[in-house]
Amino acid sequence: THSSFPQNGSLFEADFILLDGIPANEIRGEKQYVAAPLVMLKMESNGKLLPMAIQIQPPSPSFPTPPLFLPSDPPLAWLLAKSWVRSSDFQLHQLLHLLNTHLVAEVVAVATMRCLPGLHPVFKLLIPHTRYTMEINTRARNQLISYGGIFDKAVSTGGGGHVQLLRQATAQMTYRSLCPPDDLADRGLLGLPSALYAHDALRLWDIIGQYVKGIIHLFYHGDDIVRGDPELQAWCREITEVGLCQAQDRGFPVSFQSQAQLCHFLTMCIFTCTAQHAAINQSQFDWYAWVPNAPSSMRMPPPTSKENIAMTTVMDSLPNIWQTCLQMTIMRFLSRQQPDMVALGHHKEEYFSGPEPKAVLKQFQTDLDNLEREIVARNEELNFPYEYLKPSCIENSITI
Repeated sequence: THSSFPQNGSLFEADFILLDGIPANEIRGEKQYVAAPLVMLKMESNGKLLPMAIQIQPPSPSFPTPPLFLPSDPPLAWLLAKSWVRSSDFQLHQLLHLLNTHLVAEVVAVATMRCLPGLHPVFKLLIPHTRYTMEINTRARNQLISYGGIFDKAVSTGGGGHVQLLRQATAQMTYRSLCPPDDLADRGLLGLPSALYAHDALRLWDIIGQYVKGIIHLFYHGDDIVRGDPELQAWCREITEVGLCQAQDRGFPVSFQSQAQLCHFLTMCIFTCTAQHAAINQSQFDWYAWVPNAPSSMRMPPPTSKENIAMTTVMDSLPNIWQTCLQMTIMRFLSRQQPDMVALGHHKEEYFSGPEPKAVLKQFQTDLDNLEREIVARNEELNFPYEYLKPSCIENSITI
């Protein structure tokens, strides 16, 4: 969880409490370790978000006052504390990547195929954004999170902790958290010049929303038509009550009462299957290939003191050579672009007939091209360009 404090919006916290109590893995007979840090960060005037204080573990009956690590501490103590935060971020990023994009997309894909006939306009709208998703999710179940899979071999939450973490995260996943305008507002991340994901995600949300609205208004000429579509209503219930396990208490709808409500939900579906996955997935190699920047596992328990932390302590905490090579290989494999990649909005199949829907799709493509030019121009002015949400880099569905 990341959220801001009200003091001029300059202070933020990153809370990894979701990891508290998650059992740690054992890899090749060696015990691994998991922490649930709490981090205070400050937004500098130059736009950099820097850590100001780190608590690696929450207070507990056996350790009621865990140390607070600060930038003024001995350099290796501060470095090790930051490494623990980055390892915890790796755990949440990987599993929430799976949950909030892959598994949500699968719920949408299954419900679409179960509840909507091929001639239904919502089926035609969504089906290009489900290409290969079931296949890649099957591979993830069989090779990544399965017994003896990559998580068990290299990740500190593997060995069963990752399944428990997914269960807990599912119970906390809200509808608002999947919709960038709501999610970014809830986390205090609107209007920050250096929040490039936020800027690009909001622009894409609006462009996708206009596309969805253009298609839906061709087929639903009023709210009463939406309310009176039994197949559409069954699709909605299938997603919220079955696929997302009774998620109505987390803000997900069990029926659609208006065009606007339907359009908002469909925008969430397409954004999740395209832009959100691109932002989460494509960045993995850049940020995780240098393993000390995001260790997949930690091999020593969190420090309980700032004293006597040597470089050997740091190195013995980080993944060993075998784990490091495996992490680098997997990150390269997972974040590579597919050889038959289809960019957002550029599927070749023509599911809609007639000039009106084709004109809506053409306008969608034009809007995406305009955004591409905006992002390219902005990135030319940046030392570290943000490329992940360029429309040409966003795949039309989750394929990896």
